[in-house]
Amino acid sequence: MELTRTFSAEQYSRALDSWAFLDLGGKAPAFTSPFGDVFFQAADGFWWLDTLEGTLTRPWATADELRAELNTEDGQDQYLLAGLAFGAESRGVVPGPDQVYSFTHPPQLGGELAVGNIEVLDFVVSLHILGQIHSQTRNLPPGTPITGFSVS
Repeated sequence: MELTRTFSAEQYSRALDSWAFLDLGGKAPAFTSPFGDVFFQAADGFWWLDTLEGTLTRPWATADELRAELNTEDGQDQYLLAGLAFGAESRGVVPGPDQVYSFTHPPQLGGELAVGNIEVLDFVVSLHILGQIHSQTRNLPPGTPITGFSVS
């Protein structure tokens, strides 16, 4: 299994449309995790869009640092969710060329981070939905019950 995926510029643009609440300016998508987390290249280093947390961070200053971290088991588990991806693959859940793994019940809304909660979904649709969820819930205090949200 490939632990990184790439998509077209148009797919990235459409998928990231709902993430406008983050500062994506000057950052070019380089690749994604099997779950659609986007790794960006920018003049100041490499950035990571964590779709579980709804955050954008710059963990690596250079491509060598990024590569070194993703070549470790810990790095693969943290940034690529490799254990979950391999578990889904072993159950026959395998994304097609335009798909990523997604959670049937998103963890942001109380779903489990478990192989049994994984499905495949179109990359653009998955990332766009997650951006909308985070946009609508990011300013809520921790523990706030979520009774609904809208997706466009």
